[in-house]
Amino acid sequence: MSGKKKYYGLISIIVFVHLFFPCCVPLNKVVYFNDIEELKEPGINPRTQKVIMPFDKLYIKVLSIDPQTSQIFNSTDEMRYGGTNSSIIGYLVDEAGNVNFPFVGEINVGALTTIQAGEKIQKALSDYVSNISVTVKYIDNQVTVIGEVQRQGVYPFSQDKLNVYEALGLGGGITRFGNRNNIILVRNEGDKIMYYHLNLSDSKIGSKDQYYIYPNDVIIVEPLPAISSSYSNITYTTVLSSITTLIAILLFTGVRF
Repeated sequence: MSGKKKYYGLISIIVFVHLFFPCCVPLNKVVYFNDIEELKEPGINPRTQKVIMPFDKLYIKVLSIDPQTSQIFNSTDEMRYGGTNSSIIGYLVDEAGNVNFPFVGEINVGALTTIQAGEKIQKALSDYVSNISVTVKYIDNQVTVIGEVQRQGVYPFSQDKLNVYEALGLGGGITRFGNRNNIILVRNEGDKIMYYHLNLSDSKIGSKDQYYIYPNDVIIVEPLPAISSSYSNITYTTVLSSITTLIAILLFTGVRF
């Protein structure tokens, strides 16, 4: 009988370690803003206005007191594209940074802010019409959120300023297995693909240029090292579970070791 108790105790220890050891993660790995008590003053908002880049989608509206002028520039079927907001008149910026505008032709708006682009388009149209105002905005913005989040996917957003926490919120937030100290941000900058590591537990993240999300950014939430290790040892854990279950059955059936 003492032998059975010995084996029962051994099984209990193995099962306990098997079930709970991978989940023993330090608290500072799963909470945000570990250093918030160290902040002495508010952070500085680093975001400057985004400049227009190739493949951005723009909403361009010509405002005029003349109804015919507004209709000409705002109701042309050629302006429409098959985005998620198909009812909105929009323009796709080509590889050279141009938009093809009715009557004027190609207008280069690359590397300009939306305000600068509106002024440039307005100036180009002044040869044809007068007393107009041009509004330029981004449309069909989207961010991709993958990794250890509740819902991976591509999410549209309309905010001019969407920060990394809000972007992760679109995916339901980080799971308990996500590494908040190692978030990877993938961003297209000109002809380069840049990779940034973000630490969401650092309260000073608000002062970084990558705090705000740009259209077509990709956010990757890496798993915690302990969880990653447990994933890689899935075969081992499966075998361990099978062995402990088999030993328990043998002991209950009276088999001696």
